[in-house]
Amino acid sequence: MISKKEYSTIVKNNSPKSKCFVNGTKAFFIGGFICLIGQVLTDCYSMLDLSKDDAKTLTSVTLIFIGILLTAIGVYDKIAKHGGAGTLVPITGFANAVSSPAIEFKSEGYVAGLGAKLFIIAGPVIVYGVTASVVFGAVLWVLHMFGITLF
Repeated sequence: MISKKEYSTIVKNNSPKSKCFVNGTKAFFIGGFICLIGQVLTDCYSMLDLSKDDAKTLTSVTLIFIGILLTAIGVYDKIAKHGGAGTLVPITGFANAVSSPAIEFKSEGYVAGLGAKLFIIAGPVIVYGVTASVVFGAVLWVLHMFGITLF
């Protein structure tokens, strides 16, 4: 029988070395490039005489569309392989997380495949995000009732 210390040594010696700096640099630049595209889209939409809010909304919709399109044709996964968290954080990452399972299970039909698998990855994010916002909102409301304002 092998001890925990020996096992830890074996795992440490055989595990691939982490490339934190390289991976972080790639994530920074690829995520930054996605954000740059978003800024360029916002500026272009603003030149069309749209309000700032409308330009930002159209930018979000366009980035979501691009994320889903790149996921559908298999390009987003190749970008994510190199970009890591840089492709996960922007809105395109959320579009990828929602569309990827739906595209994969579309062959099972629209209800059992597409409909059931659509939120398999993004569902927990939505649930916890909504729950956290309700909890934070309730805390702020209670603080406001006592005359304490944070914002």
